[in-house]
Amino acid sequence: MPAGGATPDETTPVFVISVAAELAGMHAQTLRQYDRLGLVTPSRTRGGGRRYSARDVSLLREVQRLSQEEGISLPGIARILELENQVDALHARVAELVAEVDRLASGTARPSRVFSVSRTGDVYAARLGERPRHTRSQALVRWAGP
Repeated sequence: MPAGGATPDETTPVFVISVAAELAGMHAQTLRQYDRLGLVTPSRTRGGGRRYSARDVSLLREVQRLSQEEGISLPGIARILELENQVDALHARVAELVAEVDRLASGTARPSRVFSVSRTGDVYAARLGERPRHTRSQALVRWAGP
């Protein structure tokens, strides 16, 4: 159980292998095989015992459904799960980027740096509020004449 006596959520590893197997409607040996194949990887206790979460049990049921009802091989199921994980990660990244664009578009975001031009025409990045540098330019300009 999580610290402070809080109720476990769907990702909290609370079920031993025998209970998870019963909840998923399969034999414990099948869970061990799925773990070896990397299909459903439970958390481990310090002693090495497997602990399954409610999400793991749902995933076990889905693996069983794909195998038995859809006739998909275990390597095929592994690939499906891998692609689903990639899609989930991409959705999360898109949400992060949308939030960042919204934040920037709202005008509440302050830029961390600005670009300035010195008296000599050099462009440089400066922090917001930073005064221009008074150094001599060492820029090399190549003139491509007609």
